[in-house]
Amino acid sequence: MIKRMFDAIFSLAGLVLLSPFLLLIAVLIKKEDRGPMFYRGVRVGRYEKPFKIFKFRTMVANAENLGGLSTADDDPRITKTGKFLRKYKLDELPQFINVLKGEMSFVGPRPEVQHYVDMFTEKEKTILNVRPGITDWASLWNPNEGAILVGSPDPEKTYLEKIRPQKLKLQLKYVRELSFWSDLKIIFLTLKTIMIR
Repeated sequence: MIKRMFDAIFSLAGLVLLSPFLLLIAVLIKKEDRGPMFYRGVRVGRYEKPFKIFKFRTMVANAENLGGLSTADDDPRITKTGKFLRKYKLDELPQFINVLKGEMSFVGPRPEVQHYVDMFTEKEKTILNVRPGITDWASLWNPNEGAILVGSPDPEKTYLEKIRPQKLKLQLKYVRELSFWSDLKIIFLTLKTIMIR
């Protein structure tokens, strides 16, 4: 209950306070190629319920039809504005809307596409018992997956071999040790990481 109240209050406050900044980003995206401002990909949420995630679009329109699911920092589908947004995680800010709606939380395992959820073992499915989040231990361990995938001839294979196993271990750790104080620690460390970058 405390976690949900925290999410609702601070997501609403964040959207109001950041609205001029969010509007500026939206205008920059629209100005670059006239495409949509948001990316609304389908993700699997709590109890396997699908939802559409809000993210600022960082790739060319219809990018999902032009390449794979895993995106390296040198992916030609990423726009000029998108590179900047990705570097500072600004593309994630619209997810405050998902948090306000109760589809996500500030802290929780990053939501996955159905393709990766279908690979979950029975043990890994416990990750779906909590709301997915904007940040978690896995996000802190590897704040920029795209950098690891740079230069890979097969980004999808590299993701599955080098990133996904540790990511799942840390997501399971989050579920096992779930607490409001742990969430606050993750939020603090996330803000620290972003500011250092």
